[in-house]
Amino acid sequence: MSYLRVVLIVLLAAGAASVADAQIYTWRDANGTLVLSDNPPVGETPDLRTFKVPHSKDAVLVTKPTSQAYRDNYDDLIVHYAQAQNLRPDLVRAVVQVESGYNARAVSAKGAQGLMQLMPSTARQLGVRAPFDPDENIRGGTTYLRQLLDRFDGNEELALAAYNAGPVAVDRYGKVPPYAETRDYVRKVRTQTAVTTAASPARKVYYKTVEIINGREVIRYSDTPPASGPYEIVTPSRY
Repeated sequence: MSYLRVVLIVLLAAGAASVADAQIYTWRDANGTLVLSDNPPVGETPDLRTFKVPHSKDAVLVTKPTSQAYRDNYDDLIVHYAQAQNLRPDLVRAVVQVESGYNARAVSAKGAQGLMQLMPSTARQLGVRAPFDPDENIRGGTTYLRQLLDRFDGNEELALAAYNAGPVAVDRYGKVPPYAETRDYVRKVRTQTAVTTAASPARKVYYKTVEIINGREVIRYSDTPPASGPYEIVTPSRY
């Protein structure tokens, strides 16, 4: 049963006691998100469809909250962590918009959680204990995006593809994987901000790891990322 059909059934049930009919309008916005509303869209909308819902009132649904309503709530966090990871804030904003529509409680069909849609395993590796906490989620998501950019030499297109499909898939194909979902994901981010495809100039970075040995923290630095486990990217000026 399609999502739209389920929504319409719910609306029918919810309005059974009402005497008025309603028109439900559906279309896809600029991000490709399905929108359902009892008000028609403003301007020309080629894919507009209309459904009559008998005995219903006050029926309005949107699949994702709009950035206009939620963006300002998290922009300070986005700017803070983008700067901490040497990322463009507009790139992080675009990822948040496409991933969750700025819905801090979003959960995908695959189990990804929060504003930047971290999978539970990725969140654990990044030390994110509360993925629905905006501060933790954005910190973890920007850290992961930075790791992917470093892995793919600053190529934002490949880093975004890896954010969606996983870095192993990008390694396998050496380009954006031929998955419809991943290509669509990169395309949606491009509607929000420019996405570079060229490698950025070499930037000397080191990878900081912390091990517990005999009950004591042992900090190590390396110029290559560890094969597994959490790490922090630092520059020589930071230690």
